[in-house]
Order: sequence, then structure tokens, then C-alpha cells
Amino acid sequence: MDAKGVIIKVAGPLVIADKMSDAKMFDVVKVGDKGLIGEIIEIKGDKASIQVYEETGGVGPGEPVVSTGMPLSVELAPGIIEAIYDGIQRPLDVIKEVAGDFITRGVDVPKVNREKLWAFVPTVKAGDKLVRGDIIGTVQETVSVLHKIMVPPDVSGGTVKEIKEGEFTVEDTVCVLETKDGDKKLSMMQKWPVRKYRPYHKKLLSTEPMISGQRVIDTFFPLVKGGTACVPGPFGSGKTVIQHQLAKWADTEIVVYIGCGERGNEMTDVLMEFPHLNDPRTGEPLMKRTVLIANTSNMPVAAREASVYTGITIAEYFRDMGYSVAVMADSTSRWAEAMREISGRLEEMPGEEGYPAYLGTRIAEFYERSGRVQCLGSDGRIGAVTTIGAVSPPGGDLSDPVVQATLRVVKVFWSLEAHLAYQRHLPAISWLNSYSLYHSNIKEYMKENVSDKFIDMRTDAMSLLQTESELNEIVKLIGVDSLSFGDRVILETARSLREDFLHQNAFHDVDTYASIEKQFKILELILRMHDISKELVEKDIPFDKVADMEVREDIARARYRDDAEFVKSSDIMEKLEAEREKLIKEGVF
Repeated sequence: MDAKGVIIKVAGPLVIADKMSDAKMFDVVKVGDKGLIGEIIEIKGDKASIQVYEETGGVGPGEPVVSTGMPLSVELAPGIIEAIYDGIQRPLDVIKEVAGDFITRGVDVPKVNREKLWAFVPTVKAGDKLVRGDIIGTVQETVSVLHKIMVPPDVSGGTVKEIKEGEFTVEDTVCVLETKDGDKKLSMMQKWPVRKYRPYHKKLLSTEPMISGQRVIDTFFPLVKGGTACVPGPFGSGKTVIQHQLAKWADTEIVVYIGCGERGNEMTDVLMEFPHLNDPRTGEPLMKRTVLIANTSNMPVAAREASVYTGITIAEYFRDMGYSVAVMADSTSRWAEAMREISGRLEEMPGEEGYPAYLGTRIAEFYERSGRVQCLGSDGRIGAVTTIGAVSPPGGDLSDPVVQATLRVVKVFWSLEAHLAYQRHLPAISWLNSYSLYHSNIKEYMKENVSDKFIDMRTDAMSLLQTESELNEIVKLIGVDSLSFGDRVILETARSLREDFLHQNAFHDVDTYASIEKQFKILELILRMHDISKELVEKDIPFDKVADMEVREDIARARYRDDAEFVKSSDIMEKLEAEREKLIKEGVF
């Protein structure tokens, strides 16, 4: 039976209600005469503290509070892909039709279309024995996504008594399971609490890189499918652009983009851009495999806290189908700020910089829902959730509690530097401060699929960039002319690595994406150029002649060449070797 209480205090998004002894923690409640959506986050005796996901202006003491008896949940069914939701999975396009351009308080719309018919194709027959997680049928949701209808994780399994085929709504019964507890009717829709992770058989080691087409990421600081990454950086350093690039180009089947407390114009860019972007995997619009969750900075602060859980739960659902899913959370700092505001209104003891003491726990719980897993079901399918969280520390201060709590749990750190962004070196990922702990995971993959030289080449390139940093300190004191020719060769190679390899133009038709094979070939050219330059200066060839080799221009332009054509071609390498021979023959003049 629904618990019914009465409001005794309103403090912004926090409402305190009395006579709520029958309610439970995390129950969803309807607050006030308008029925605003809220969630119980604290219970003391008969009093319940409720965070309300809508504007509470005009709500006052004495108004009713009714508990639904259910935790905050998402509806998982065909119709999720291409949807644009707010933080608590309300479809914004449906709200616009019902209430206009602004979300009306108390508006109640179905999370998934209840009327649309979907063509259900069964994959089981009567008499088959099923376990939880088994696939009972499929729906071609979009041209890019085959939606697999599964036995829900909370149904233990049984024998198929009846299976249907044809067009149905998400609420229609498509399968009847005969279980030890009686017949269980299954529809195409599941409901799942957002704060509870979806179960799986076991977690697996991630050994396959998530190829993003971004050279600084794939070569130097790789991320694996099922991995976690943190992208901290100050305002204007390119966090959002990097997440857009990953959403467009990463080799995952499903993308869940969470705009958590971001500026409205940034979310507008995403919403306007994604439907017109072509998916390189299928040639179809990128939205055909994307779910967008838009919670802008002017929306109620409490819904930010829910938006990341809504997004990760939807991602787990598609993972359970055996898909590789990428989750972009932009930005987790706004989520942490929402936690801080609610915690302050609850009068909890503040931790560092006013954040609640449980900040680290909440961040860890979120990222731990990533991973590569063997899914439920008898077919042994494997799925992965890869999470990339942007962090916006005040003033770019990496000692911020949100950054530090995140770095404790993620294994990839892409450090964005404002000075690189101001120099127009984009993506502005620092090659000296960033790191990835997945190099050993992908070593065998790179040997088998790219080259057994790839890992060593990456190590050599990083060593050159670090040596350049040390030499630059000397150059500042006594000038470049005082360096030996060997050191000047190192500076020239490092410059080429920075300008011709690490720098990448997200808005150039060709340079926006580089296959891993193309990345290997460009890096091979730069390092071969370094070896030849070092050899030539050791043979007393003047440094100016070495630095002016024509082939350097060809190497610099290699990133603008078509991937397939460039990977097959060896013309630049041949020209490099020919110039080397020519300079050696000419000798010293």
C-alpha cells in the first residue's frame, strides 16, 4: 500500500515529509499537489528527506506526499535507441509535444512508447528450457541495432510454454514461461532500479583496445573495451570535443552520452550534430546507435545526481545483449556538485571542500559498473561497458577532491592542459602528465593485429618526448645553438612527433580519424627519420642538411592522406631511404 505523508519543510530541492513510516529508502514519491517526482534519501523515524527532481517553487508545508513503493527505475525496451531523455528518463520530445518547449512541473509521460508496434522475431520454441538472461527473440530497433529481448535477471528461468511472433507493443506478452512459481508472462519491456547494478556471470580481463582513431589516445594512452578513463581539464581545454570524437569514432556498437549539468548550448550542439553525423561503421546517422541523456545546468540540480545512474543502467542493459557500449559522462564534477548541495541541505558533516564524506564511494560505485563481462544466459555471450568521465575542476586544479577520487578508481588519465589548447595543439592531452595502465593488457593484441614493433616504438617515442622536455630547460638558459647535433636531432624528432602525430584536427575530413594501421605507419616514418638523422650527423653530415631533407614535408602531410591508400603505400619510406643514400654519397662539404 502506498505510504502517504505530509510536507513539513521545503529547502530548495530537499523536502522533508512527516508520517512516512511505511516508506522505504530510495522509494520514488509524488510530492505536493502537482505530484512532483522525488526520491527518499534519508529516513529518521516517521520523517523522510526527499530529493525532488523538479523545481519546488510554490510547494509548501501541509501538501501531501505519496510513495509509489518502487525505487527510481528505468524502462528498458525497444525504443530507447535514438531517444533523448532528461536525467530521470523522461523523453524530451514527448514532453515538448505535451507541454511545449519547457518541462512543465509534474508532467507525467511514458518513458518508452506504449503504442508503437515492433516486429518481434522469436529465437526459441515451445518446450525449450531457458535460464535468466537467455534471448527469447529479437527486434530490429534501428538499421544499426538489433535489440535482443531477454529473460529478465530477476526471473530464474523455466520452460517455454508459449512463444509468439508478429507485431506487438512493449507491454504485450510475447512469451509465457512455465516456472516452479507458476506461469510467468514476459513482454519486451524490463524495469530495473538505477542504483542497482545488473548481474552477470563473471568479470573478464579486458584485452582488446577501444580504437578511437585519435592518435594520442590509441598509441600513447590506450583505453580497452570495458575500461575506465578520466578526462580532467580547465575550461576551454577541449573535454567535450574529445568526448564527441570518442562518441563518433570509437569502435563500440552502442553509445550512451550523458550531459550531466553541462551548459545548454553544448548539449544543443550534441543534439543538433549527432542526427546529421554519419556512422563510419554503417554509413547511417550516428543517432541510430546512440542514447542521449540531457540534463543541462539550468535543470533541477537533483536530477543531475540521477542522470549518471540512468545512463549507466541503460548501458548495462545493452551490454547484457553482448554489445560493447561506450558511456560518456560530461561532467562528473557537476554530478559531485549536486551531491554536495543535497548533502548540505541534509546538514550532513561535510568532508573535503564541502563534498560529502561518501563522495569517493559514489564515484567508485559508478566506475565499477564498467567492465568486460560474461553475460547471463546459456550462450556465453560477452559484453562490455567502457566509461569515460570528464571532470571540470575549478581553475584546472588537479588536486580537487573529485579529480583525486576519480583517479583512485580509473586506469586511464588523459590530462588536458590549458596552455596546449591556447597554442592550438589539439587534442590538448599532455604527453608528459597523462598515463594508461592498460599497455600490458593490449600487448598481445597489438602484436597480432598491428605489429610486434608497435609497443617498442611507442616506448621510444615517449622517451624522445621526455628527453625534449629536459633539453628545453637547457635551451631556455643557453640557447639551441649550444646543443650537440645529436641533441638537436632529438628536438627535431620530438617536434615532428608533436606536430605531425600528436596534433590532430577534429574538423578535417581525413585527419579527424586515423586507423591504428595508419598510426603505426606514421610513427614508423618519424622514428626511422630519427634513426637516419642520428646516423647522418654521426657521419659528420651538417645538421642543416639533415634538417632540410625534403622528405620531412611528406611525413608532415602523411596524416592528411587517405587511410587505405596510405597504409598500402611505401612511397615516403622509399623517398626517405633514397635521400639518406644521397646525403651519405655526397659526404661532407
